Formats: sequence, structure tokens, C-alpha cells
Amino acid sequence: MDQPNATYAVKLYIYDLSRGMARQLSPIMLGKQLDGIWHTSIVVYGEEFFFGGEGITGCSPGGTLLGEPNTIVDLGSTEVTEEIFMEYLSSLGESTYRADRYRLFEHNCNTFTNEVAQFLTGRKIPAYITDLPSEVLSTPFGQALRPLLDSITIAPPGGNVINGQDSQR
Repeated sequence: MDQPNATYAVKLYIYDLSRGMARQLSPIMLGKQLDGIWHTSIVVYGEEFFFGGEGITGCSPGGTLLGEPNTIVDLGSTEVTEEIFMEYLSSLGESTYRADRYRLFEHNCNTFTNEVAQFLTGRKIPAYITDLPSEVLSTPFGQALRPLLDSITIAPPGGNVINGQDSQR
């Protein structure tokens, strides 16, 4: 049961899906330095939440096959109760963040994390993460690869899908 006037820590988990390869290969392939290919999630109420090709998913922190995050950023705290948050996630899972709405460049884990961070804390996630798709697409190589990259769906295994009526929570 949530305590009245309680606050809950909100963390941003940042994973490099390339495991360091982006840093090494991006100058050659894109003509600019990328430090990583970022997957992000929000950790709050003792659980990690993210969006991918299966919809909104929750798991224990660090509980996907991605393992431990490369970086953890403290986004502050929230007074939003877990019950209200789960209703909010359920609503997002039925509408804006359904699995079929995932788009690698325009509507991805980072879009979701940024929206949820603002809902919980009023703060956005770092711009170097949300600006990454436009950085890649601003290069000739990025444009050439776009059709292939658009077909990619990221869905780190592990966790329970949260999508309204089908919620396993």
C-alpha cells in the first residue's frame, strides 16, 4: 500500500546496445562519433519499465538479457503512487505504446522513457539519447541504411508485458 506523501526514487537506466561497437565504427561508417546505440528504461517502485517490439514491459532492475546498465542517472523523485503509475502505463499500453506502434527512429524505448520521466518527475532524459536517431539519419550512410533499420524491432527479452487488458501484473 502506498504511503501518503511518500516519494519514490526515479532512475534512468542506459544501455549501449552496440556494446562499444558504435564508438569504434561510427567515425568510419557515419563520419561522426557516436558513443553508443542507446536503449533506456525507467526504474521506479523497484521495477524496470521499457518499451519495445512487445509493447511496455516491466521486470526487476537489470532483469533483461541486456544485464546491468552502462549508466544509471538519478532523475529525482516522484509523489505519483504506484497504483496511479500502473494505471497510466496500462493506458499507454492500450494506445500510444502498443507493440504495433514501435518505430526504431520515431517511436522507441527512448521516446517512451522520455515521456514517462516527464510524467513522474517533470524532467526529460538527456538530449544525446533522444537526438541519436536524427544524428544517424543526418548522414548519407544513415539515409542509405534507413529502409533496413526501419525493419528492426528492439525487444530485450525478460519481463512481463504491460498492455492494459492483457497485463500480467
